[in-house]
Amino acid sequence: MVQKRVLAIHDISCFGKCSLTVALPVISASGAECTVMPTAVLSTHTGGFTGYTYRDLTEDLLSIADHWKTLGIEFDSIYTGFLGSFEQIDIVSEIIDSLGSENTLTIVDPVMADGGNLYPIFGKDFPKGMRKLCEKADVILPNITEATLLLEEEYIRGPYTREYTEGLLKRLGSIGSKNVILTGVHCDDVHLGAASYNTETGSVSYSFHDMIPGYYHGTGDIFGSAVVASLMNGIDLTKANDIAVDFTAGSILRTKNAGTDVRFGVDFESGLAKFINQIKEGRK
Repeated sequence: MVQKRVLAIHDISCFGKCSLTVALPVISASGAECTVMPTAVLSTHTGGFTGYTYRDLTEDLLSIADHWKTLGIEFDSIYTGFLGSFEQIDIVSEIIDSLGSENTLTIVDPVMADGGNLYPIFGKDFPKGMRKLCEKADVILPNITEATLLLEEEYIRGPYTREYTEGLLKRLGSIGSKNVILTGVHCDDVHLGAASYNTETGSVSYSFHDMIPGYYHGTGDIFGSAVVASLMNGIDLTKANDIAVDFTAGSILRTKNAGTDVRFGVDFESGLAKFINQIKEGRK
């Protein structure tokens, strides 16, 4: 099998296990090549840490892409995560056009909000810019908060009925992406997971795990990277969702049981062997 090549466009937090420090090992472990384009370099992520350093790499992005263009490098997937400004959204959109092709699977995680609130660094009009990027995607990976912002709808706290969840999925599908995976889905106070939707077949699938109390940084990046890795191995959307939910939940549970400081990120590394086996089983 020809090795797939993924371009991951995220920031890199040197400590704290999120963004590129998650995407690179998870995607690579699946057997796909992970090329990285850092949008910024931080000493730590911004969740719970103070005094962190920040180096904006916006001015370097197009130069990197232009160099790759001269080398004739092609990508099977372009996977975008946290983007810190409208300028970065516009640049990434241009990079997708420049480096992508009709055979490139574009996956956008519209990282901008959680828990009913837009992240404080973003202005109220930021979701409109992120929606334009989602229009170019083949797969989008919003959480419930991000979904309502993309759709300009009021955020509602869960639990959610399946009717509400599937309505969100279908409205998200109308943005332009062929496939949607919605995270943070829960129909009760016991289980938490994600729902996938294929706009062409109309099929909806759910994957749940026992709810684990607490907030754990970097789990969205773990989930998204597991989805990308699965899709690059020829696994369908439904099974990719199952694998990603299981991998993410296992990472959280190990971290909770170890009593690790949640700011440091979750223990996904110890679950990579199982994850690789699930990938192998899924692509048979």
